Amino acid sequence: MQVIFLSDVRGKGKRGQIKNVPDGYAQNFLIKKGLAKEATKGAVATLKAEQKNEAAKAAEELADAKKTKVSLEADETVVELKAKAGTDGRLFGSIPSKQIATALADQYNVKLDKRKIELPDPIRVLGYTNVPVKLHPEVTAKIRVHVVEK
Repeated sequence: MQVIFLSDVRGKGKRGQIKNVPDGYAQNFLIKKGLAKEATKGAVATLKAEQKNEAAKAAEELADAKKTKVSLEADETVVELKAKAGTDGRLFGSIPSKQIATALADQYNVKLDKRKIELPDPIRVLGYTNVPVKLHPEVTAKIRVHVVEK
């Protein structure tokens, strides 16, 4: 019996795959538990349409990420942040990715999720720092963060 997997089944198939499985296994386990459905012509057509829509959405997200990367890197985006510092240039506290994201939104009207800013450790010194931003799994941009003394 041919079935369309609705979710990943270890050792049998991944979500969206169409595979032949024994009739009893399909009816008594996969379909009964909602892990798969029978692969009728209508169900296969619906699956193909969903896959096409997902591919188009993924391509749109990639294009949007590339556009954002160009706008961030073309303008030589420098995010200015003010913080209190000691005499040796070390900050009292630190600058986390959340603070960088809010400053980027305030200064350049670019809304980014703080989790996309790949800052391994918070910034603890005055001056310029290059910060990578993961906009998409295939697109990474760099922004410069300038920390000045208050």
